[in-house]
Amino acid sequence: MSDKLKVNMNEYLPLRDVVFNTLRQAIITGEFAPGERLMEIALANRLGVSRTPVREAIRKLELEGLVVMIPRKGAEVARITEKDLRDVLEVRSSLEELAAELATERMNDEYREKIEKSLKEFEQAIQRGDNGEIADSDMEFHDVIFDATGNARLIQILNNLREQMYRYRLEYVKDTEYHAVLLREHQELVAAMFASKKDEARKIMKRHIDNQEMTVIRNIKEEN
Repeated sequence: MSDKLKVNMNEYLPLRDVVFNTLRQAIITGEFAPGERLMEIALANRLGVSRTPVREAIRKLELEGLVVMIPRKGAEVARITEKDLRDVLEVRSSLEELAAELATERMNDEYREKIEKSLKEFEQAIQRGDNGEIADSDMEFHDVIFDATGNARLIQILNNLREQMYRYRLEYVKDTEYHAVLLREHQELVAAMFASKKDEARKIMKRHIDNQEMTVIRNIKEEN
C-alpha cells in the first residue's frame, strides 16, 4: 500500500463517501497498481477508520469495475485489459464523435474563448512534461467541448465515463513520444470546429481516440 495515500476529509460528506473517494482516487491515479490486493484491516488502519466504511467502499468500487473480488483471496485492483479498454473506447468514440459534431454546430464566442484557453493550457502542460497535469488538462479540454454541445444528457453520460477513462489517460500519456501527436490532434480538432466543418471534426475525433487505443494497447503488451 502506498505511503502517499491520504484521506481527503470533507465535512459535507459521510465518512463512507470520504473513504470511497480516497480509495478511488488512489486507484485511478495509479497509487494502487492493477492486481494489488486491498486488505480491509490494513486500509482501515492506514486511513484511521473502522473496517465498515472500507468494506462499503470496496463494494462500490467493485460495482464501478475498479476492483474485482478473487475467490479465496479477496479484493484487488482490477487489471487493465485490452477487452476493458476496447469496451470503454467503443462507447467513448461514438459519444465524443457526436459531441464534436454538435459542438461545431453550436459554437459561439463564449466557447471559442474557453476552447482556446483549454488548448493553451494543454500545450503548456505538454511543454512542462508532467504526466498527471497532461492527463488533467486533456480531460478539461474534452470537457469544454462536451459543454459546448449544450446537451445535458450527453454531458451526463460522458461524465459517467470520466473515472474509467482517467485510468486510460494516465496510460497513454506515459508515452512521451505520443505527446506531440496528442497536441497536434487537439489543434486540428479546434481548427475544424472553428471553421464549422462538423464532418471533419467528427473524423478527427475518431482518429484521436483510435490512436489513444493503439497507444494504450501497446503499453499494456509491453508491461505484460
